[in-house]
Amino acid sequence: MRTRIKEFRARHDLTQAQLAELLGVRRETISFIEQGKYNPSLRLAHRIAKALNSSLDELYIFDEEDGAQISD
Repeated sequence: MRTRIKEFRARHDLTQAQLAELLGVRRETISFIEQGKYNPSLRLAHRIAKALNSSLDELYIFDEEDGAQISD
């Protein structure tokens, strides 16, 4: 999963540390999420999107190769 967190943080003029403080997580957590080294829980992903006035669809890019294929 890739994210646009860094881009949205810049729009809101927030540092990783400031976003982390808003969310009650460590700065390293935000860094790892932005680097694709850590996938946040759905709850944290939603909190990040809300803090950045965004939706999950806008903020997260789900690569089909990263997960199971969903069939109809």
